[in-house]
Amino acid sequence: MLLEKLNWRYATKKMDPSKSVPAEKVERILEAARLAPTSSGLQPFEVIVVTNPETKARLRTVSWDQSQITDASHVLVFAAWDNYTEERIDGVLAQITAERGQNDGMDAYYARLKGMYLPRDAQTNFEHAARQAYIGFGMSIAQAAFEGVDATPMEGFEADKVDDILGLRDKGLRSVCILPLGYRAGDGDWLAGLKKVRRPKDLFVTEVA
Repeated sequence: MLLEKLNWRYATKKMDPSKSVPAEKVERILEAARLAPTSSGLQPFEVIVVTNPETKARLRTVSWDQSQITDASHVLVFAAWDNYTEERIDGVLAQITAERGQNDGMDAYYARLKGMYLPRDAQTNFEHAARQAYIGFGMSIAQAAFEGVDATPMEGFEADKVDDILGLRDKGLRSVCILPLGYRAGDGDWLAGLKKVRRPKDLFVTEVA
């Protein structure tokens, strides 16, 4: 049951570098991100999978020296589009039309979309794309829990330097969040075993009749 897995998971602070996440589990975690809902189905983000030890070591130096970056077997970097462009939006429409074999008036819908997005400044569009990336990020965290894989959601990094290390700006991308995947160490993790604390439902959920 997913809720049981979500209670099991926590933001692992120390991972066992001797254990590697099987490829098939990583693929399902990535697939969860790919299947995530996004505004107008644009999927304005990509996931970069880092396994090279030297690259992970460089990322650690710009990620507050968090050991999970190097101890995890896989590091997922969620990177959003730096801007919405006509080419990118048209590419989404072309894929939809090709795969469905029909258009169903989508031309008009995406024309309106371009009318809204393209006049906006790049930073506003990046922030919108980043919010879509977080949806995929959350889905990957849930899938990792379902797979029994430890994951540590991270925003603690120098985004510009991560972008440089991975060459993201050349691809029209900017890093948003990072998700190391691995297995919790047997000891040395101060958070392991502590009670999961969340606000009670009556302070979290408001029902409007």
